[in-house]
Amino acid sequence: MKQLIVLAGVLPLLLVFMMQYTLDQKNSASVSWLQEQVYTAKEQAKQEGYFSEEITEALRENISRGLGISPEEVVIVATDTPRYRVNSFAGSQERGLIEYSVSVPIEKVMAGGRLFGIREEENRAVYTIEGVTASERLEY
Repeated sequence: MKQLIVLAGVLPLLLVFMMQYTLDQKNSASVSWLQEQVYTAKEQAKQEGYFSEEITEALRENISRGLGISPEEVVIVATDTPRYRVNSFAGSQERGLIEYSVSVPIEKVMAGGRLFGIREEENRAVYTIEGVTASERLEY
């Protein structure tokens, strides 16, 4: 009987580790997919010379659909004026660099959070991808 009582107390704690592994795999797959989407948009922006409204909205819509979040939750901050490729070193503005930052919320970070006293507001995170790429747009 004593072993049954101990098992009843320990089993939920052991199951949390299995649930956490599964949640980590799910979050990792989501982050990997997000990185693919941002990379694709970055390559399009390199060709255009900036993150156009079409590229930004398509990225926002793809992320929204793929991760099951609302488009308002996707935060995209990127260069929205054309930058041109340069063949010599100049100051930071003239170098033709396109900057971007994409942030999305991750709703559940810890499995069994309530079991450990973690509130819903604390069991969230924001994943951000930031980068800089050189424009390939030529000035005519």
